[in-house]
Amino acid sequence: MRVITAVCHASRVVRCCVIVDDNERFLAVARASLERDGLEVVGTATTTAEALAKVDALRPDVVLVDIALGAESGFALTRRLVERHPGLAVVLISTRREEDVAELVEASPAAGFVWKARLSAGAVRDLTSARDA
Repeated sequence: MRVITAVCHASRVVRCCVIVDDNERFLAVARASLERDGLEVVGTATTTAEALAKVDALRPDVVLVDIALGAESGFALTRRLVERHPGLAVVLISTRREEDVAELVEASPAAGFVWKARLSAGAVRDLTSARDA
């Protein structure tokens, strides 16, 4: 298991991200935490359509996608993002523990998974750098 403004793609170093989650409160808390850790959050989205538009426009280094987006699927969004932006790092996040979703994450094109309780800029960077190594 793989665990752990302007256009952002100047290098493969993870500097900026978009967070996709249907919970506005979580988005605010995650944004503050990640930015405090040095990872710029260039946008947030609560739906698949909004996420696709923001990623197309902002070109982040990484996209954090909640597995459960209300009635939508974070796994389906991940597939669409990777198809539209080959090489984009997508990290799945959830309140569910890794062992509960391991097979689904492994079968997806995501770079990996981070449990929301352990979400940090360091965890995202570690996961995406391991993917690029």
